[in-house]
Amino acid sequence: MPSFEIVTHVMAPPERVFDISLDVDVHTASMAGSSEIAVGGVTAGNLKLGDTVTWQARHFGIRWRMTSTISAYDRPGYFVDEQASGPFKRWYHAHYFRPYGNDGTVMSDVVEFAAPLGPLGRIAEILVLRHYMPKLILIRNQHIKQIAEDNLTAD
Repeated sequence: MPSFEIVTHVMAPPERVFDISLDVDVHTASMAGSSEIAVGGVTAGNLKLGDTVTWQARHFGIRWRMTSTISAYDRPGYFVDEQASGPFKRWYHAHYFRPYGNDGTVMSDVVEFAAPLGPLGRIAEILVLRHYMPKLILIRNQHIKQIAEDNLTAD
């Protein structure tokens, strides 16, 4: 099963980065390139333990839906979202937030995923998804970083 980790340094406190990371509207804005929107469950505001959200997006010219559940939550240290239903055989995304220096945060995303369709899915993982999925997380994290750092004085 493919997995990867993305580490992002954010010059904002862990509580702030944690909260921004759970904001449905921030996620939607970060994924505008794939026309991702929340269409079910919690569709605006911040997610919390047990919440579900159904995302609709367009990837590779195909419209997809995935319902995720916040399955673990310990503010401001970490949360986990997992696919409840959708295109993957498995999707597990752990988000970790550690203090760094003076009011900074090391944000680590650990993702495990598996494509459906047996051997065909494994080929898709190797040829496409192992490169595509980290790029999506990087885009998302840069958006979170920008919001957390740019609006720090607005709080």
